[in-house]
Amino acid sequence: MPHLRISEAADLLGVSDDTVRRWIDDGRLARVPGTGPALVEGADVAALMRESAPELPHLRVSARNRFDGIVTRVEKDGVMALVEIQSGPHRVISLMSREAAEELALEPGVRASASIKATNVVIDIT
Repeated sequence: MPHLRISEAADLLGVSDDTVRRWIDDGRLARVPGTGPALVEGADVAALMRESAPELPHLRVSARNRFDGIVTRVEKDGVMALVEIQSGPHRVISLMSREAAEELALEPGVRASASIKATNVVIDIT
């Protein structure tokens, strides 16, 4: 079973290393027994991430991958627009019609959400 260092678990959970250590002390996460640097089970971190994931409001769309953020760039040409949203550490870029971008009044600084539905998802092991 994969093990994660405290710093890796903290990065994935979006908390500090000290918070992960407190969770180990509180029994929320179990430390892998042994010597050396403290490790936690990757499966335990995944379970904690699933439990603490925010509940999305009921959406009347089939896409469930939603990135809430802020518009950082809008480039428009004759027919198309490129819109970039920063959502936490994630940068999402959408190509849409210029008309849609104008109807939504998209410009840098506007809060927006990107919903993504894809038939192919590439997964990279980090």
